[in-house]
Amino acid sequence: MNVIATDKAPGAIGPYSQGYEVNGMIYTSGQIPLDPATGQVPEGIAAQAEQSCKNVGEILAAAGSGYEKVVKTTCFLADMGDFAAFNEVYARYFVSKPARSCVAVKELPKGVLCEVEAIAVR
Repeated sequence: MNVIATDKAPGAIGPYSQGYEVNGMIYTSGQIPLDPATGQVPEGIAAQAEQSCKNVGEILAAAGSGYEKVVKTTCFLADMGDFAAFNEVYARYFVSKPARSCVAVKELPKGVLCEVEAIAVR
C-alpha cells in the first residue's frame, strides 16, 4: 500500500490520506472544492464542481494515473437541484464515463456544494 500525497490538491482536513495505491488501483479521498493555493472555495455549483474535479485529477496525476483511467466515481451533492449543472462540468473531466454513484447529502465539509471521489487504475 502506497500513500498518495500532493500539494497540488488540498491537504487532508482530518485523519485520512488524499489517496492510496494498492496493487495498481488508485483510491482517492473525496475532494471538496477547496483551492489548494488559496484555501478558498469558489462560489456556485459550476465553479465548485470544476475545482473538485481538478483536485481529484491532481491526486490521480500524483499516482501516475488520470481521468481516462477512472473506473468509478462517487459524487456527493448538497442539493440534487444542482445535478444538471454538476453533470455539465463533470462530463468535461470524466469523458470515459466511468461507473458512478451520485447522491444528495444533508451537509458537506465546510458547507460546500459538492464532493467527488474516484477509483482508477494506474
